[in-house]
Amino acid sequence: MTSPSSPEAPWPVRTVARKVADWIGRLGEVWVEGQVAQLSRRGGAATVFLTLRDPAADMSIPVTCHRDVAERPGLELTEGARVVVRARPDYYVARGSFSLRATEIRAVGLGELLARIERIRQLLAAEGLFDAVRKRPLPFAPAVVGVITGRDSAAERDVVVTARRRWPAVRFEMHNCAVQGPMAAVSVIEGLRRLDADPSVEVIVVARGGGSVEDLLPFSDEGLVRAIAACRTPVVTAVGHETDTTLVDHVADVRAATPTDAAHRIVPEIGEQRRLVDGMRARARALLTGRIDQQVRWLDSVRTRPVLASPDRLLHGREEDVHALRSRARRTLVHRVDVAGRDLEHARARVAALSPAATLERGYAVVQRADGSLVRDPAEVGDEERLQVRVAGGRLPVRVDRAADRQDDQP
Repeated sequence: MTSPSSPEAPWPVRTVARKVADWIGRLGEVWVEGQVAQLSRRGGAATVFLTLRDPAADMSIPVTCHRDVAERPGLELTEGARVVVRARPDYYVARGSFSLRATEIRAVGLGELLARIERIRQLLAAEGLFDAVRKRPLPFAPAVVGVITGRDSAAERDVVVTARRRWPAVRFEMHNCAVQGPMAAVSVIEGLRRLDADPSVEVIVVARGGGSVEDLLPFSDEGLVRAIAACRTPVVTAVGHETDTTLVDHVADVRAATPTDAAHRIVPEIGEQRRLVDGMRARARALLTGRIDQQVRWLDSVRTRPVLASPDRLLHGREEDVHALRSRARRTLVHRVDVAGRDLEHARARVAALSPAATLERGYAVVQRADGSLVRDPAEVGDEERLQVRVAGGRLPVRVDRAADRQDDQP
């Protein structure tokens, strides 16, 4: 055992490399499933080099094997093929590189491929990537359509030609890429990200013609399905024929049966839209004309009513009523004023008769003390007290002189 490393006693590179090789060697043989991304047979060399790729994680590992392993009878080893490899991890100390040394290679059959696709479908469905609530509606008459397809392919012509025939104003942002083989999924994902980042693109179409299950396998790639689910722009898939179904069809916002069907779904037909507009215009015109005619008839009926046909007729009738009411009011008011005048005269006469002034006019007088109280009994008045005597003509100040009164009483 080598002593632990430290800043004072570091390990040399060769020691680290040997330790890494030992640790990797302890893993033993493993079975690995993947897709053949690169395959190299160098002349008559005994060793065959290939790259095993994981489509879901976009990772790869170099693999080496003896020519007899790669050319085993019944095994057709080609790029893009799905294989299961029995290999031992190997770390090459001189170059510091990691690889797998294969001792057996088995091709994954169609049944295995379909089973693997079904497992991925169930996994993604459980995550909710296929839920209907995630589906977005397509824009009406998009100005720019992004198209991901093979270069100069029949799918490209079907989408572009059909869409322009239906809606000549539509424009396309093309992304030509590989639609078959080990790099197809990566190429399509790159196109999705580029078109989704373009703000002028309103909808993206992923199109490819028909093919076998193996040919359409990249469109069931887990990474591609997740890339479509992450797009902000609505995505339409048109992969294969009507009977072909890949995983991207489940996650797309709209699944078209064919590239031509995709063109029908993304843009309206201009002739049909013109007929629709003409029909709506005629309907609006008929509705507006009917409403105007209805209002004209209503106005004519209103104008023939007496209150509008001869509005002064009602005033003439009311004028007589006003004159009659005015005469009646005048007579009533004069009568009430006369009655009130007579009542007032009677009241004045009664007041005058009962007034103290009338009594004084008859020669009576009212005697008051200085404080204004009335004198009713001579005994209440003291000698020499000053009093006020009120007569009809005014007031007289007097003084009580009882002595003079006594003198008058003597004989």
